[in-house]
Amino acid sequence: MFTPMSEGGFSSTHSLLSNAAGVAGNILAFVLFVSPIPTFRRIVRNRSTEEFSGLPYIYALLNCFICLWYGMPIVSTGIILIATVNSVGAVFQLVYIIIFIIYADRRRKLKMAGLLLGVLSVFAIIIFVSIRVFEPPNRKLFVGYLSVFSLISMFASPLFIINLVIRTKSIEYMPFYLSLATFFMSLAFFAYGLLKEDTFVSVSLFPPFFQLYF
Repeated sequence: MFTPMSEGGFSSTHSLLSNAAGVAGNILAFVLFVSPIPTFRRIVRNRSTEEFSGLPYIYALLNCFICLWYGMPIVSTGIILIATVNSVGAVFQLVYIIIFIIYADRRRKLKMAGLLLGVLSVFAIIIFVSIRVFEPPNRKLFVGYLSVFSLISMFASPLFIINLVIRTKSIEYMPFYLSLATFFMSLAFFAYGLLKEDTFVSVSLFPPFFQLYF
């Protein structure tokens, strides 16, 4: 039988572990957010996007927006670290996309600008629908399923450049260490989701697992 003191100790330990997992996920995510900086330094230096693809940043921005919304108290309670990491991620992705648009050729510039406008529009619609149509807990389910779909899209986006990797016979455009770091970040959030008893956060493990495998 647990005494009140032992129950309190378990609760404290549980909270400490969940927060530690969430903070670890935030730190690893920040490492991933800054990892494209050398790429964009090269783009600025050469004043060209070369053969780099802007799609991964579009997918990442949409995912950050949706997961940021999912982590907000109006949608989910007790997982504010999901909101913080994705708010930071959204800022980084926006900066990358703007730089990409500035230095892309006219055709890709228009395409990326259109995709960015599309992402902002979709996010606005998601916020409107989730608030006006759904009440808790259905609101959490609605945004949660969308976050899973966006995660799958984001982690599948590197598949677009596999052909480039094969053609150039270089992993410059898809370095393995980034996939590995993504995997460990997802492990941290998998633990965070388990400890917070949030299935939608926990399933973030699986898309990066297949990305690492392939």
